[in-house]
Amino acid sequence: MIGNSKRILLTGGAGFIGSHVAEALLRRHVHLSIVDNLDEFYSPAWKKANLETIRKIGPFDFFNQDICAIDPMREIVAGIRPDAIVHLAARAGVRPSIEQPRLYEQVNVGGTVNVLELCKEFQVSRLIFGSSSSVYGANSRAPFSESQSVLRPISPYAATKLAGELFCHTYAHLYKLPVVALRFFTVYGPRQRPDLAIHKFTARIEAGKPLPIFGDGETGRDYTYVDDIVAGVLGALDYDFASADSSSGGTPFEICNLGNSHPVKLSELVGMIEHATGKNAIVQREAPQQGDVPLTWADIAKAGKLLGYRPQTTLEQGLKNFVAWYRAAKPSLRA
Repeated sequence: MIGNSKRILLTGGAGFIGSHVAEALLRRHVHLSIVDNLDEFYSPAWKKANLETIRKIGPFDFFNQDICAIDPMREIVAGIRPDAIVHLAARAGVRPSIEQPRLYEQVNVGGTVNVLELCKEFQVSRLIFGSSSSVYGANSRAPFSESQSVLRPISPYAATKLAGELFCHTYAHLYKLPVVALRFFTVYGPRQRPDLAIHKFTARIEAGKPLPIFGDGETGRDYTYVDDIVAGVLGALDYDFASADSSSGGTPFEICNLGNSHPVKLSELVGMIEHATGKNAIVQREAPQQGDVPLTWADIAKAGKLLGYRPQTTLEQGLKNFVAWYRAAKPSLRA
């Protein structure tokens, strides 16, 4: 368990998921340090606003730093001496990764190797790695299970996340570094990035603008509310490797899906957002996009067994929460 004296380093803590994790950690009274370079993938003003919101919960140390810069990162870790690292910093987005694959490899693979090297050097007791459901690719059996051995990612982003998992397993094997890799399934909720579907759709419906739908609307996604993801991250920090019946042959490494296990078709999602906003969408049909998988669907039995993970928020309630946040947010923090 995380006690009051624990020191936690959170990479990517100014982002959407990271800011919610940061608040939860502060509520546990940990000594929290956040590393984030406030990347311009979307407006840094959003991330600065997230940091201000986190500070309302409690104090933390903030380092404006790129995880790809190993020497400054070493200085930070040497000063903090964290008991655990929650590594969420990454270059996000499936479609942009097709345009900039080298950048995604540099940040998501090279940056993760830097974090692993620092875990080894400073004997960090645990690493939580934020992975993605995209590693399953287009041909996985549904629902997607961590036991599936054949993975075929179809975007550079997905490939970098799978590579990050493999590096995590390698370090767990070589140096007995305990690692839990968490495969996040389509996370949404307050502060969601403006490029993600629920935020983008809500913004366009609220503004009366056309809503681009790529494909026939039959693609399915396992939408997971951010509070449930946070609960899974906390469960991973609490996970007792010593008493576990590990599936990794003595290597302190586990992969767990964090999803809602109830996939919803894109056309159904649009209808649910219409209901949550009380407004009608102006649907604009577009051709399917490269890199998009037809379905995501999490088998969450393993996460339930190992991490006590049990999602609590239905999509209907989560969308109501998001719309309420969106309408209350400053205009500069809307898509």
